[in-house]
Amino acid sequence: VSQSRYFGIDETLFHTYAQIAVVADGKVVRKLSNSEFNTYQLKPGEKFDFSEFRSADKFAESTPIPRMIAKAKAIANGIATKPDSRVIILTARADFDNKEKFLDVFRKQGLDMSKIRVERAGNIGSDHDVATKKYMIIHTYLNTKQFSKVRLFDDSMANLKVFLQLKRQFPTVKFEAYYAMPNGSIKTIR
Repeated sequence: VSQSRYFGIDETLFHTYAQIAVVADGKVVRKLSNSEFNTYQLKPGEKFDFSEFRSADKFAESTPIPRMIAKAKAIANGIATKPDSRVIILTARADFDNKEKFLDVFRKQGLDMSKIRVERAGNIGSDHDVATKKYMIIHTYLNTKQFSKVRLFDDSMANLKVFLQLKRQFPTVKFEAYYAMPNGSIKTIR
């Protein structure tokens, strides 16, 4: 059984401190945490500024969530023996200003980043919300027809619900969605 397992970064594997600025008329009117961003609705004339999310230095300040890091490590080590399976870090972020410094944060937690792919939904045009961008990336992997089982671990209920909608297009694939809680425990979403 070939599998693909996806992990969010912010508030799933790490507690992160980068904030999203809400900008109106060229001024920052508010700063949002990752969890606030998950439910914030832009008002007319507002837009998001993700510049802190491109900073590898800011990301290096992140605090690992031990239970989720352990889960990711165990899955990555198990999948390493299955050549057609993948572990993918699926982030809403775009490219970082320093790729190696970004990857070092994972390496310091014992994750072998040579075996884990990082997909950055933030590189997809701004016409889509984060859940749709993550859906598009997972859809691309499922279109290869190589995976019979997929799992997503994420702190955003919207991301998980959209992920489960892929079942309609891929009825032969087994889908598992896990809501990642701040303490690193997970809850199955159906």
